[in-house]
Amino acid sequence: MVEVLAGGNFSVKTDAGHTLLARLSGRMRRFRIRVVLGDRVTVAVSPYDPTHGLIVHRK
Repeated sequence: MVEVLAGGNFSVKTDAGHTLLARLSGRMRRFRIRVVLGDRVTVAVSPYDPTHGLIVHRK
């Protein structure tokens, strides 16, 4: 993760070098899994807009 934005949004840089806007999935919010700057995360990228995604797992 590169930057923490307002409203549970994060700016995430992929291994390929692309930057996209991602938000926390409902399950991560439900179980109160904290994601902080610098964490490696798994992002499910939207097939309709490849600049948006959903953070589904923190490593």
